[in-house]
Amino acid sequence: MPICVYNMKQGVFLYTVIVTILFLSICLSLPAMDEKYTLKEKQYLLNLARRALGSYLKNGIVPEVQAGSLPEILKEKRACFVTLTERGHKLRGCIGLFEAKAPLYENVINRAIAAATKDPRFSPVTYDELKDIGIEISVLTLPEELKFDSPQDLLSKLQPKEDGVIIYSRYGSSTYLPQVWQQIPDKEIFLSHLCNKQGIPFDYWRTNYKDIRVEIYHAIVFSEKQGGL
Repeated sequence: MPICVYNMKQGVFLYTVIVTILFLSICLSLPAMDEKYTLKEKQYLLNLARRALGSYLKNGIVPEVQAGSLPEILKEKRACFVTLTERGHKLRGCIGLFEAKAPLYENVINRAIAAATKDPRFSPVTYDELKDIGIEISVLTLPEELKFDSPQDLLSKLQPKEDGVIIYSRYGSSTYLPQVWQQIPDKEIFLSHLCNKQGIPFDYWRTNYKDIRVEIYHAIVFSEKQGGL
């Protein structure tokens, strides 16, 4: 009898080991979200954004792209944000969109130009500033509604450093990209600043939680060094 018990345990142990190995091999064979784009593809998009800024700010011309030579992944319809920083840390412009109606490479061009010229918080970027401007691109997943039934439930479901967050109210909408968690790691303060960003009271997410809708999304984020790659 003890031998039978020993063999049964041994069989379960071996089965567990085999399943674990298979699971790990599958996980390792699948590309992580950050690895969706190769380094070369990321460099291309960053260079494209910089080329678009240089061309538009200097001559008012949006550069043309020979799409036929691009990898298919860069022609997928994907939403994105482009963030411009001055001297590596000071925000100089950030504009994006959540609608994936155009190819990624087109959205990168358009959002880069918009971040430089249409962010209402800043004066337009000048051509002479470009040498001190760094570019960051965030390629977004489609937003999904986050269901919650109380302020505490909302807090418990948010994932700092992973979730980009959109708050919709009767007054408008506002969003923070996932990387904003690095500056505002506290969930309550994060939501309060997000409310204030659209001009509603800081605690609106708590006092009027039944009147807001929250969506979350994720992002593949990559940036260039100051002044280019």
